[in-house]
Amino acid sequence: MSAAPSLILASTSPYRRELLSRLGVEFAVARPETDETPQPGETPDALAVRLAAAKAEAALARGALARDGLGPEGGPANAWAIGSDQVAELDGRPLGKPGAVENAEAQLAAMSGRAVRFLTALCLAGPNGRRLEALDVTVVRFRALRTDEIARYVARERPLDCAGSFKSEGLGIALFEAIETRDPTALIGLPLIATARLLREAGYAIP
Repeated sequence: MSAAPSLILASTSPYRRELLSRLGVEFAVARPETDETPQPGETPDALAVRLAAAKAEAALARGALARDGLGPEGGPANAWAIGSDQVAELDGRPLGKPGAVENAEAQLAAMSGRAVRFLTALCLAGPNGRRLEALDVTVVRFRALRTDEIARYVARERPLDCAGSFKSEGLGIALFEAIETRDPTALIGLPLIATARLLREAGYAIP
């Protein structure tokens, strides 16, 4: 029986790393260095799918360079890389990572009392250009948020690198009225139900 293929997680997010570790597979971590700027006219769905694939392909390419002695990451020739990207959509427009306190507060104010779609795309890129993909859609219904509540939340949790300006695995859950989802891990950044399915398709022994 041949050895199981190696896996590269195309993300340095501690949340995605913790989630993937739940599946019991060994993996390396690589920073994909992907430009996340939306293309003109690109829909939020298409943006999430494109970026997940770009991250996976970038990590796979870096692994190939390392095997040739040109980089820090590596793995055997049958390696796979998993990329994921999440885009928040409000009124048909993507909400990016806020990056600054004032942007986070503005995003949360815009989402107050509204339903927001969170699109979490997944791509497993492997040998010979093979690509396995999935897209999870989670709807978050925000309760009506006061200005002081928003300011307190942002100051306490500093969700400046999170799509939608909150951390659902932390205090961000207190901002919600309801969550409609097929996979409770999707909102954290890596939908494990879809991840396990794609890994099984790629040949990994996932229970």
